[in-house]
Amino acid sequence: MTETGDRVGLACPSCSPGEETVHEVLRPGGQATVRCTDCDHTYKTEIPEEETVGLTVIVSQDGESFSTEMDVPADTYVSTGEEFVVDSPDALMQVRVTGIEVGPEQRVEEADIEDVETLWTRAVDNVTVPVTLHPKDGNADQTRSLRVNVPGDYEFTVGETVEFGDEEFVVEGVQIREDAPEYRHEKLDHDGDFAYAKDCKRVYARDESLTAWSAW
Repeated sequence: MTETGDRVGLACPSCSPGEETVHEVLRPGGQATVRCTDCDHTYKTEIPEEETVGLTVIVSQDGESFSTEMDVPADTYVSTGEEFVVDSPDALMQVRVTGIEVGPEQRVEEADIEDVETLWTRAVDNVTVPVTLHPKDGNADQTRSLRVNVPGDYEFTVGETVEFGDEEFVVEGVQIREDAPEYRHEKLDHDGDFAYAKDCKRVYARDESLTAWSAW
């Protein structure tokens, strides 16, 4: 149902009878009062309700997953790699499509939403990124790992020093996830190369923490 202040696409009888323009809903109802934002013409009209279909969405986050149901426009076309907002009873989150299931064990890269049985996704608004740290002296036996929690649009840039609490390290390389949009390479290792945290499979870095390699 439309509400006051909503914006909808309608053909304006004054300035655009053949094509839709953006209208503001001034008063909802069976015969809604709307205003064309192009020419300011105000009139009453029936706003057609958008046809929707139910969709099962599986959301994965930090090794766990949950299922939710959403109503989405029936004329939607979806492909892997796309991002959208999931409004579930538990949370509101940005997700990326990682799999489109159109039948039992049948997955495709893109499909009309009406053909989709289950949409598999990964939360990308806040992510956990694995980081492999090696000491300044290059001793591989003392390599250690940690995980950092950051917003999905946080940038890891090769050559830059970053700090997370007591941890400090210089980014030396970034392994890109398989579901990420196109990057120049699967692994970035030139100074100035960067990737968003939501696209990082793993970050490789030189440990600069003062206490990281202290003797027991």
